[in-house]
Amino acid sequence: MSEILLEVKNLKKTFPISGGMFAKKQTLIAIEDISFSLKKGETLGIVGESGCGKSTLGRCILQLLEPDNGQVVWLGDDLTKLSWRNMRSKRKDLQIIFQDPLASLNPRLTVGEIISDPLRALMPELNQKQRKEKVLKMMEAVGLLPEMISRFPHEFSGGQAQRIGIARALITEPKLIVCDEPVSALDVSVQAQILNLLRDIKDEFGLTLIFISHDLSVVRHVSDRIMVLYLGRMVELAPSGELYDDPRHPYTKALLKAVPIPDPIKARERTIKGLEGEIPSPINPPSGCTFRTRCPIAIDKCAKQRPKIESIGRGRLIACHRFREI
Repeated sequence: MSEILLEVKNLKKTFPISGGMFAKKQTLIAIEDISFSLKKGETLGIVGESGCGKSTLGRCILQLLEPDNGQVVWLGDDLTKLSWRNMRSKRKDLQIIFQDPLASLNPRLTVGEIISDPLRALMPELNQKQRKEKVLKMMEAVGLLPEMISRFPHEFSGGQAQRIGIARALITEPKLIVCDEPVSALDVSVQAQILNLLRDIKDEFGLTLIFISHDLSVVRHVSDRIMVLYLGRMVELAPSGELYDDPRHPYTKALLKAVPIPDPIKARERTIKGLEGEIPSPINPPSGCTFRTRCPIAIDKCAKQRPKIESIGRGRLIACHRFREI
């Protein structure tokens, strides 16, 4: 049995919203009651529409944002209880790849300085020569030429800039990397290259990944399990193959409907109804099941009672009052 590296328990994060001096203060619910575990070497995909809390969840796990409630247990230690100094000692094992590759790189630093920056901060025992050796080795691993070490970010394409970001995340030899929509800002052809690179380095370095995306077709190629979020809540969690072959939640079905099919004949034969309407405001979410205002099978119970997260098989969870009828 694989070692459990990460356990997230009942995680919640809200943000205060102020509309002005005389406006009533409101609360935006970003994520609520999220629980899951992650095994060593596993890739968990997290999907949902923009604003559903995917990135907030990733940042709370890494303690880049402080959650309101819940636990983030990393190898037995609850990260939410650690002091700043003790949390800093964990940073070497927990890294992130950002969505916008160019925006995440300091334009005043060279590639070598960008990649080696985590070494200076988290592994101060290394001297300059040792840092440079590690940087060159990591550049080779992500497909960057050694002569690029003295260049600046503006000299690179989006795909090359993301390779720099990946090298920076890998340089401390972490155990877990959160990939926060790492290919959404790239061209389709470049996306494939970066996805292949992530798969390769995962195997080479024995990584565990959390892969965040709004695109189910992208997540499918890299994930062992997939979690579907809607308005800050988990609605379905299942092994990748099961989720695609047999989606059980109406929201998951609608997201799969939106995945393009290259065959026009098969596309016309689809029977799953697509997602309609706008996502409600997280400041004032619907009562009961938050998806009910867009759900084609909602009943009165959905407005009155929040569905419990139920286990419906090995490693599969769902939150829906009517999933057994689908």
